[in-house]
Amino acid sequence: MLDGRYRDKKYLSKYDLSVGLFDNFNLKVNDIIPLRHVYIIITDKGDKILKRIDYSLDNLEFINSAIKYIRRSFGRVLDFVSTKDNKVYTKWKNEIYCVMDLVQGRECDFSNPIDLSIASKGLGELHKASKGFKSSLSSKLMAGKTIDLFEKRIEEMKIFKSIADLHEFKTEFDKVFLENIEYYLNEIKESIKILENSHYNELCLEEDKIVVCHHDLAYHNIIVKNEEAYFIDFDYCIVDLKVHDLCNFISKVIKNFAFDIEKADSVLHDYYTVNSLDNRELEVLYGMLYFPEDFYSIARDYYTKRKDWEEEVFLDRLMKKVSFKEDRSEFLKEFKEKIIN
Repeated sequence: MLDGRYRDKKYLSKYDLSVGLFDNFNLKVNDIIPLRHVYIIITDKGDKILKRIDYSLDNLEFINSAIKYIRRSFGRVLDFVSTKDNKVYTKWKNEIYCVMDLVQGRECDFSNPIDLSIASKGLGELHKASKGFKSSLSSKLMAGKTIDLFEKRIEEMKIFKSIADLHEFKTEFDKVFLENIEYYLNEIKESIKILENSHYNELCLEEDKIVVCHHDLAYHNIIVKNEEAYFIDFDYCIVDLKVHDLCNFISKVIKNFAFDIEKADSVLHDYYTVNSLDNRELEVLYGMLYFPEDFYSIARDYYTKRKDWEEEVFLDRLMKKVSFKEDRSEFLKEFKEKIIN
């Protein structure tokens, strides 16, 4: 299997770690340590993160504006280091780089009930601080777009099916995908049906339900320090309903724990201690959870070649996702019965 560290090494090799780059941030670097897709840099002004940006400056400005807005009342998010000319990025040899303060702490452990509680409360605080944020960048404003997005993903899945069908010599991935595609297409259709029969469109018109969603709440993007949650890496952040982020978070929490309904219940219970959700929002959350994001994303990455992985890595991940079919179905049933009231 292709090792994750090899993939990171390949990505990190694209960085240019010249003294001149760090000089633009007015930093003297004493040591450099690779970490996933970034570098920790030990500097004369403390430990920092160096990140090469592979998205547009408009997106970067959106992220910076959202973080500035959040930091007015919630300081536990990343903070950019300004360059000598007071920007949050520098252009260096046709690449864009940012530097951020390093949060000293430990990555959140979703199997630890205390960490999970800290993260859930922190997410509630983050949402509360970001309520009312405005942006003109339409690609990041997702409130009201979920049903249309899911309908487009049905069409994408049908295209992936056509590609697999056309392969004269089908890979093992093709075979497993084709065996399961109809099941998951029906899941997407059911997700859309739930949302259409919910108060989704109504909620998208209520400003107090819309926040900055982190949108990538993996354990390594939540740092626990002094028993509080800090949130880093806002690359994928958007503006949407609170429950969009809760769907993202709960999905990441439960997938390695046999889709345990108690995990989801504890996330919501702790979130409620600092923020609110009404029953209409829980119905929408249920509809969002119904969408088979894991199956869709691995199929998309495989058939559009978005990820530079070897065949066996794709197959292993697909097999793992389809093996949870029954656990996931039971989870959704219990969510409807126990959490929506």
